[in-house]
Amino acid sequence: MIRSMTGFGRAEGAADGYALTIEIKSVNHRHLDIALRLPAALGSLDLDVRRLVQARLERGRVDLSAQLVPAAGHAAHDVRVDAALARRYVEQARALGRDLGVRDDPSLTWVLEQRGVVEVAEPAPADPARLWPLVADTLGRALDDLIGQRAVEGGALASEIRALRAELVAEVATMAARAPHAAARRGERLRERLRTLLVDAPLDETRIVTEVAVWAQKTDVTEELARLRAHLDEVGAKLDKGGAVGRPLDFLIQELNREVNTVGSKADDLELSQATLAAKSMLEKMREQVQNLE
Repeated sequence: MIRSMTGFGRAEGAADGYALTIEIKSVNHRHLDIALRLPAALGSLDLDVRRLVQARLERGRVDLSAQLVPAAGHAAHDVRVDAALARRYVEQARALGRDLGVRDDPSLTWVLEQRGVVEVAEPAPADPARLWPLVADTLGRALDDLIGQRAVEGGALASEIRALRAELVAEVATMAARAPHAAARRGERLRERLRTLLVDAPLDETRIVTEVAVWAQKTDVTEELARLRAHLDEVGAKLDKGGAVGRPLDFLIQELNREVNTVGSKADDLELSQATLAAKSMLEKMREQVQNLE
């Protein structure tokens, strides 16, 4: 399976009174670069989370964020009542009532309203080890979602690269077919120039053949075309094999581009030059697509 490096994954889970949401975004990058944003309660699980991501992904800039909140039906804060202080308030209120001749006892509402009797506090910190099964399960499903999206886009990119490869194979065939004609035209041009210079003097056919052979050797592209075909075959093999093909294909495109540039530098034929320019355009399109692959 060929995957791109671009995608988004999200998953939710709940356990032990907590609800967890994990979101993962990934974009292109030369290597695997992981950025985590974990709540403080899960901070100690940083390395474990990274290991899970590294086990599933090979390349890309990965941004992972997690949100941990109390699950539905669980209070977000603790309420603490200082019973001793409340009792003291009541005792003092009754003592004051006796001194003033007031018999009413203080109401519960009044007691709860007194300063320090009721406090709203943060809940006890979550135990990361206890929450790890929840984190691992939710993260696994978020990665499944992310990888699924990357696989869909990767398949589309692979189809595009295969189409460009087929066009490039056709251009290489055009170069191979044109090369012999280019050599013949060079010989003919040399004869025409010599006729123009020498006017009615006889031409030394042996010398012309020798010059044409020397020039043909300098402009011969047979080896470059052979390497182009070999590299294109390897591109096809990599696409058929699947997996993490981004780096190998990037290298092959560099080699293809180098060979096409060499053919272009040797070409002194219009159609051969046009074929190399078309090939370079296709290679640039392939390179842009390959840089999106994992």
